[in-house]
Amino acid sequence: MNGTSFQSDIRYWLRQGNTVNHLLFWNIIVFLGINIIHLIAFLTKQPGPFIWTYDQLAIHAPVSAFILKPWGLITYMFTHEQIFHVLFNMINLYWFGNLFRDFLGNKRVLPLYLLGGIAGGLLYLLSASLFPGYMGYTMIGASAAIMCILVAAATLMPNYEIGLMFLGSVRLKWLALALVLLGLISIPNGNIGGLISHMGGALLGFFYIRILQAGTDLCKPLIWVFDANTRQEQRQAARKFKPKKSPLKVVRKTDDSSQSRLDQLLDKINEKGYNSLSAEEKAWLDKVSKEN
Repeated sequence: MNGTSFQSDIRYWLRQGNTVNHLLFWNIIVFLGINIIHLIAFLTKQPGPFIWTYDQLAIHAPVSAFILKPWGLITYMFTHEQIFHVLFNMINLYWFGNLFRDFLGNKRVLPLYLLGGIAGGLLYLLSASLFPGYMGYTMIGASAAIMCILVAAATLMPNYEIGLMFLGSVRLKWLALALVLLGLISIPNGNIGGLISHMGGALLGFFYIRILQAGTDLCKPLIWVFDANTRQEQRQAARKFKPKKSPLKVVRKTDDSSQSRLDQLLDKINEKGYNSLSAEEKAWLDKVSKEN
């Protein structure tokens, strides 16, 4: 494969309009960049550039250190140094990010990723202040943001089944619960700061869906910031009054039969999982989601 073909493949991959692909891309780019700098530092025996780069990208604790580099609250969730760390995170981001995207739309992926990472970072800072000496002074990794998306998907579709190697089909709610419990019981074994941040992301993902089902979308302000089409649609609709509805139940066709069918399918998914739908039901639900 020549370089031109590779670049064309990357451009095509990014132009698909899938935010998960863009998040994967930037996490991998940052991982490669920081490790190239690390390799050069190792070969030249000049660690300064690597230390400086890592220091700029990580989130710092305690709060007195954080306020000197506040951008770390965003950059840390795109930064990985270890190969298995980035590999595990990117696999989870691919699977659960796309699952979340399929049900709640592409526009919510980046906002929830950022909110989950911010929640994890803030809980890390709070824990570092309350329990000084128990965790490191810096933290990197997308785990909190990805845990947020995973738990959000599990809260929305608890009985959705996924296939796991050696385990077979597992309901999403049990997978999410297992990962949260494993994180909690692993806290005494090291990486306390990272594990604490995972819990922050998980809590945000759970409450995001619960609040969304009640009719409030916490991602809405960020969707407005990132999506020009949303801003245009809101300007066009500003003169029209629309009753408040749950974002999970908004469809363009407002006739009672369509709304009733959507409610029935969502109830069926929550009870039995997405795979319980027939091919015709999946096609109809996919059509409705694309219209919105």
